[in-house]
This record gives sequence, structure tokens and C-alpha cells, in this order.
Amino acid sequence: MAGHTPAQGWGAAMERALYGPGGFYREQPPAAHFRTSVHASPLFARAVVELLTRVDAALDHPAELALVDLGAGRGELLAGVLAVAPPELADRLRPFAVELAERPTGLDPRVTWRATPPEGTVGLLFANEWLDNVPLEVAETDAAGVARRVLVDEEGAERLGPPLAPAEEAWLRRWWPLSGEPGERAEIGLTRDAAWAGAVATLARGLAVAVDYAHTAADRPAGGTLTGYRRGRAVPPVPDGRCDLTAHVALDSCAAVRPGARTLSQREALRALGVRGARPPWEQARTDPAGYVRALAEAGSAAELTDPGGLGGFRWLLQPVGVAVPL
Repeated sequence: MAGHTPAQGWGAAMERALYGPGGFYREQPPAAHFRTSVHASPLFARAVVELLTRVDAALDHPAELALVDLGAGRGELLAGVLAVAPPELADRLRPFAVELAERPTGLDPRVTWRATPPEGTVGLLFANEWLDNVPLEVAETDAAGVARRVLVDEEGAERLGPPLAPAEEAWLRRWWPLSGEPGERAEIGLTRDAAWAGAVATLARGLAVAVDYAHTAADRPAGGTLTGYRRGRAVPPVPDGRCDLTAHVALDSCAAVRPGARTLSQREALRALGVRGARPPWEQARTDPAGYVRALAEAGSAAELTDPGGLGGFRWLLQPVGVAVPL
């Protein structure tokens, strides 16, 4: 990124490096740098269609059913959904891609491309690996045990800055209490809570879903999770616009912004939506060799999506708005 910016808090540094002029998400296709569940297998889009079908039923089949893909990348999820949605659903579906980058060429013309979520929608809002890129502040305790904001420059060099604001201190006390040992770090999820509350508020009725690597009060990671990604590899988090900057989500904090939320693992969610990964019977290899090969490949894809040590380790946050959606 052009120009030099003095050291600033990680929140401002992430905002500039990811979303500012020349920032990572404005200039580069995310799929070139990391592989999400959407890219791993079309089974993920099929699971979203199943979830959308349940939302549709809970809403009593509205004349127009919205699917808002928040942090849409290049629109891959919506393309996958439109490819497999049954006609009775697709005919009423209104797909929205919410992304700051320019609309990619060749995207299905049925997709509305926006920089912000539409207001007052009825349907499903789906945020896959979005919250982890919402900028946030990082805190570290100094030699006296006082939590201070961590400042960072464009080369990634850090130093301690001023004490935290009262709201940040209150968030830490509730969600990520520090012992006061010098050098202890935490990532302050206030901005994620506010971003999620704002996204949910755009739904008039339906279901909002956030899918991300996450942690809860019972298993906060020592030292935090802030890291960078470039070309499929973890790299030091340097806010220069050349790498993704991400931190796992305090999902229990986000879930508390509105009553009725629940969380579950991606493994649990996808199995409930029909993605099970059962190996096809050996007899099928003799009677239907081509079908057996397809079923075997599908089982492998399902296993990858639900592996607790990989993509299955994601957490899903479900927030109903005005309806009860079975999952």
C-alpha cells in the first residue's frame, strides 16, 4: 500500500490493510489465498440449499425469499446454490452478494451485488468466514499488569500504546479476563459483536448464520489468534495490504448480543443438513461402477467438510429472527 502510516491500533491497521484503498480484499480474489468450505466441495452449497428450504418452510413460503451472502468473495456460494436449488425454490429466490470488491465478470445475473446488506429482507443471511476479518483491537498487559492497546506499523512492528477504553475493559472482564501477568494478550471482540448485531438487524424475519473458527470463554487461546495468510500459508500478521489478516471469533460474545442464539460445530450442522460421508456399499462397485466412484468421491468431500480437525472444526452461530428454524 502506498504511503506511510504511523503506528496505530490493530483495529485501524486491519481496516486500512484489508478494506482501504489498495487493501487486500479490494484488490485480490480471496480464493487465491485460502480455501473455504465453499471451495472444498459443492456439498456445502447443497447443505445451504437444505437450510434455505427449512427457512422457507418456517417462513411459510414467502413470495420472495432472500439469500444474503455476507462476505461473498467472488460469489462462489451463491453460484453453487443457484446451480442446485430446486425450481420451486429458485423461482422465488433473491440472492444478494455483499462484498467490497468489484462484481466479478460472469457471475449469474440473478445475483444482486452490494457493498452492504439489504435492509428488511425475509430469508437467510449467511456469513461464512466473515466475522474473523472484522477488524478488532489487541490488548497486552504491561509490566505493571495494566492492559494496553497494542499499536502496530506497516512493517508489523508492535509497541504498547494507551490504556484501554472503559468499554474495552468491560468486554475483557466479561469475556476474556486477563490475570495481569506482563505480556498477556487478548483480542477484544467488541467490533465483532457490533458487526454481527448490525447484520442480524437487517433481517425482518428469517435466520442469520455465522460460520467461523471460534473460541469460547472455556477455551480462549493463550496469546490470541491473530495471523496472516498468503497463498495458502500462514504468515506473520503484517498490515501492509499484501496478506489476509484474521483472528478467531469469540462466538459466545456474539451469541449474547440477541436472545435465542445457539452454536454448534460445523460437523453437527452439516450432518443435520444431510452431509454424512457414508462410504457406498461394496456391492455398488460391481453393479454401478460409475455411481460407486461418484459416491466415493462425495463421501471423501463430506469427510473433509466434517473433519473435527479441519473444516469440521468451524463453529456455526444460528440466530433466528421471528421464526423457529429446525436444525
